[in-house]
Amino acid sequence: MTAQTVERPALVTPEPARPRRNGVERAKARAGWILLAPSLVHSVIFIAIPGLMAIYLSFTNARVAGQGDWIGIKNYLDLFQDADFLKALKNTLLYTVAVVPVAMALSLAVAIGLNQKVPGRALFRTLFYIPVVTSTVAVAAVWLWIYNPAAGLGNQVLSFFGVARSGWLTDPSVALPALMVVGIWQGLGAKMIIYLAALQSISQDLIEAAKLDGASKWQTFWHVTWPGLAPVHFFVLVTSIASSFQVFDLIYVTTGGGPANATNVLTFDIFSNAFERLHIGYASAETVVMLVFVGLLISVGRLSMRNREDL
Repeated sequence: MTAQTVERPALVTPEPARPRRNGVERAKARAGWILLAPSLVHSVIFIAIPGLMAIYLSFTNARVAGQGDWIGIKNYLDLFQDADFLKALKNTLLYTVAVVPVAMALSLAVAIGLNQKVPGRALFRTLFYIPVVTSTVAVAAVWLWIYNPAAGLGNQVLSFFGVARSGWLTDPSVALPALMVVGIWQGLGAKMIIYLAALQSISQDLIEAAKLDGASKWQTFWHVTWPGLAPVHFFVLVTSIASSFQVFDLIYVTTGGGPANATNVLTFDIFSNAFERLHIGYASAETVVMLVFVGLLISVGRLSMRNREDL
């Protein structure tokens, strides 16, 4: 007699039921959304809606008096044939490439120095941070005196070392680098405070272990401190790029985009087109292009940092 094999159905393991959130967790979630609501409302009203409107207006010939007609990508085609825009874009990129890395390096060096037990470090921290909370108009007024061609401190220092006097803000070849110095000086304190807080959060056990293994100060910094600051590097990089692309009041007060368009930057050119020439659509297209370049630079910076972490 032949035995028949009876196949049993495969056992199906039931998926574990998702745990239900209890009342306390739901209350915490509601409280979180309530606390977040003002920021979300602000972001929607003052960032999201204006951003979408700028994108729409960039495809029109809108002026202040009306919404304008749809003209497609004409504004974008005109932009890259506009000498003023190309000059402003070049100046902005130069300003960003020069100011951001130098300011980050100097602020990190200052933060490392002020993280040591040195006399009067609280006073030095305050002095470095004062320019951050000082009005840019006041900062510009001080540096206008320093850069005064006749009696400014800058030319007095040059004369002391036997160097010829400079026109500073009146010389097209020197004006933009002179404003870069101001930008680095004014933003140094904010980055220094961020780096200082990050340095104090790095585990001292790791540093002590590196010293016990015979690591030099440079090796300890490069293999322990620097990797520990990786998230902070990216945050400072993003905020610094955004800040450098938004430089406006310093240019407006000191040079007005001159001399000979040497300090004209994107924000100043956008302001001129929107509120002086009343070309809202054209200025909106400039704004969109500026945002694209900000995103590209941030992406490049993030990629370079990721490659450094993989080494």
